[in-house]
Amino acid sequence: MSKKILLALIGTILLLSGCGQQIEDPLNWDVEAFEFTNQENQPFGSADLEGEVWLADFVFTNCVTVCLPMMANMTELQKELKAEGLDVKIVSFSVDPTIDTPDILKSYAENYGADLASWNLLTGYSPETIDEFAIANFKAPARKPVDSDQVIHGTRFYLIDQNGVVMKSYEGINPPVEDILSDAEILLAANDE
Repeated sequence: MSKKILLALIGTILLLSGCGQQIEDPLNWDVEAFEFTNQENQPFGSADLEGEVWLADFVFTNCVTVCLPMMANMTELQKELKAEGLDVKIVSFSVDPTIDTPDILKSYAENYGADLASWNLLTGYSPETIDEFAIANFKAPARKPVDSDQVIHGTRFYLIDQNGVVMKSYEGINPPVEDILSDAEILLAANDE
C-alpha cells in the first residue's frame, strides 16, 4: 500500500470518527404541537420544549399497577441524568385527567421525590383528547373503560429530540437506564455540534 493511500485512509478514518454518533434505529415519529396544564396550573406545551431533549410517559395517580414502578423508575432516571450532567426534561401525561388535577399531580410527583424544576406533569384535557394524542403521537392507547377506575395505557418511556421527534422508546417498568443515558447524550451532543 502506498504512503498516499495509507494517509488518505487514515484521514478518512479520523474524519469519520470525529462525526457525531447517531441514534440507532430511530423511530422518527413527529409529536404534534400541544399545550396543556402542568402541576403548577400553568399552560405548558411543545413550545416550552423547543430545542430541548425530553422524556415522556403516560401515567395516572389512581393507578394501582404499572404507574408505581414507572414513576419510581422515572424519578431514578431523573437523578441519573442529573448526575451525568445531561439536561433532559421530563413530561408525564396524565391518562386520567378527570381525576388528576394540577394539585393532585404535584402532590403525586413530590411523593416520589421528583424534581419539578425539570419535570412537568400534564392534565387539562378530556379523556378522549389524551387517548387520541397518545395514539397519534406515541402509538400507545390511553383508554379508561366505562366500568373501571383504571386506565389502559402504554408503559413505555419515549426519548424526544430537540425538534419534537420521538427517537426511541424504552420499557418503563424495567428501563434500560444505560441505553437511555447514552441515547440522551447522543442527542444533546448533536445539539452542540
